[in-house]
Amino acid sequence: MAFSVNAGESYGLLGPNGAGKTTTISMLCGLLQPDAGSVEVGGEVMRTGRCVAKQHLGLVPQDIALYPDLTARENLRFFGRLQGLNRTDLRTRVDEVLEIVALEDRAGDRVDSFSGGMKRRCNIAAALLHHPQLLVLDEPTVGVDPQSRASILDGIAALQDHGMAVLYTTHYMEEAQRLCDRIGIIDEGRLVAEGTQSELLAAIGQHPVVRLSIDGDPGSLVLALDDEDQVIRCSTGSGRLDVSVIDPARSLAPIIERAERAAVRINGVEVVEADLESVFLHLTGKALRD
Repeated sequence: MAFSVNAGESYGLLGPNGAGKTTTISMLCGLLQPDAGSVEVGGEVMRTGRCVAKQHLGLVPQDIALYPDLTARENLRFFGRLQGLNRTDLRTRVDEVLEIVALEDRAGDRVDSFSGGMKRRCNIAAALLHHPQLLVLDEPTVGVDPQSRASILDGIAALQDHGMAVLYTTHYMEEAQRLCDRIGIIDEGRLVAEGTQSELLAAIGQHPVVRLSIDGDPGSLVLALDDEDQVIRCSTGSGRLDVSVIDPARSLAPIIERAERAAVRINGVEVVEADLESVFLHLTGKALRD
């Protein structure tokens, strides 16, 4: 399995439970030695012992890795010293990362007084202290409220804008769709697909669907749409016709016009966009949370 994450890019690693995501991240972060191949971060080979590559990487684990009886600032000072920052640089950097995660007004409060979302943001701040080239986030929004979740995603997007590479795992498909430039789908320890969302959809033949609620013979409308350039295929159901199209905006007017010619009455129109969930199910046979 081989993949890369470029500077300024967010790469989503998706897979059902047991697919190998945690093992992959453990190897990437130098916690496990690969059986074969190698991991490079910032041009340096990652190893399980002490190595230069680890200086280029920041890890935000699934579980909160903070000391609850210390304040946010005390936690960050502790982790910054572990990263080798001197006292002068550390003081400045702690203030910077607290501002990045919008916790500067709670810097003096103990972590055990924080909400779940605030703890997650403080965890991200700890991973950013040493200016890593690659930030690894392993399901960073688990158990947080919607407002905190939105704040975390906005913060990650801002880091990309400043050139940081981001590797992101999640069990929320909508997060991957919103955040990730490219996506790798892993199943049973293999990378089964990789690309942008549009590339993955095209690879499995998924397209937007114009769903029509109709009165009349759907077969006559299917025939009427046979030579329409935007139409890829049609499928019928009870009182319904699903028309897979290239571009819904350009397809609606021709479809309605052909329906009138075929004496088919349209009672309702819905555009169903293809999404990553359909790609994931097609490739793995499982839902993301399975």
